[in-house]
Amino acid sequence: MTDLPARGRVACIGFIDSVTYEPASEQAHFSAIVVDRVVHSGEGGPLARLRVIWLGRRKVPGIEPGTILRLEGMVTVRDGMPTMFNPRYEILSRQEHQ
Repeated sequence: MTDLPARGRVACIGFIDSVTYEPASEQAHFSAIVVDRVVHSGEGGPLARLRVIWLGRRKVPGIEPGTILRLEGMVTVRDGMPTMFNPRYEILSRQEHQ
């Protein structure tokens, strides 16, 4: 994920770092921050980050912090962060990723 283009089609693998739930009064969308590696306490160094947004969804089953995903979709930069809308995704087991 460190070499994401500013625009274009991308396939990558990452870990869900965090998710954001929008209130019912807001337009329906569900977002997650995907990072290239899991950081344990005391580790440093920059993380490659990708914001993933599913429009029209309040929740996406299986998408929670710690989940490993294979993502494919179009990347653009939004608010200074690489962002992918409505990507194709596959939830991976930790064994598949090792």
